[in-house]
Amino acid sequence: MTRVCIHQPDFVPYLGFFDRLLSTDVFILLDDAQFLRRGWQHRDRIKTRQGSAWLTLAVEKSPQTTPINHMRLATKPAGCRVDLLNQLQESYRDAAHFRNEFPWIAELLSGPFETLIDLNLAFLKECLRRFELQPEIVLASSLGVAGARTQRLVDLVRAVGGTSYLSGTGALDYLEPERFGEAGIALTIQDFRHPVYPQLHGPFMPYLSCLDALLNCGSDVAGILRSKTVQETGS
Repeated sequence: MTRVCIHQPDFVPYLGFFDRLLSTDVFILLDDAQFLRRGWQHRDRIKTRQGSAWLTLAVEKSPQTTPINHMRLATKPAGCRVDLLNQLQESYRDAAHFRNEFPWIAELLSGPFETLIDLNLAFLKECLRRFELQPEIVLASSLGVAGARTQRLVDLVRAVGGTSYLSGTGALDYLEPERFGEAGIALTIQDFRHPVYPQLHGPFMPYLSCLDALLNCGSDVAGILRSKTVQETGS
């Protein structure tokens, strides 16, 4: 069985994003999906002394229909990515693994990336390495598969030879399960229960960027992630 997961290339996403990749063989990134300014492709939440706050990459203005892989990172105001580093440093300088984890985060955020997809991919690959995950990564734009919603997902799974599709619970609002069955593809729905781990600044707060777990727990995040499971729903 070849299990496929499909998701947009989010910026330093939460642990549930990586939970889906524990048993995934092929990870298709929807890099040609429409960029959403209130979405997760260029931002996620971190924990500060005052509570949760957005960690947001500045991007250039673009038409509303611009796909993610055409979005360019903003170069003005000057030092806008340095501001993100300062925000992380202020919030996590006392974290247990700050000294080990912050340097590679700073190196990527300071890198010569011009597009959002390139920076997000760089972060994704480094996070996968630290979570000890090795799915094959495929960009949807490279597969030449058109269509919309469920049918496109089915066709993308077929394009990489997949026999099983792992979906997040957020897709249940629009997913048409029968289309997978008709195509002979088993459908699995993620059952993610957020783990609790040591964290700064008061009571535990779930669903933050994976950077929160990495800065607080370091290499222990691989074991934390592997305590999670998925629930089969049939084919």
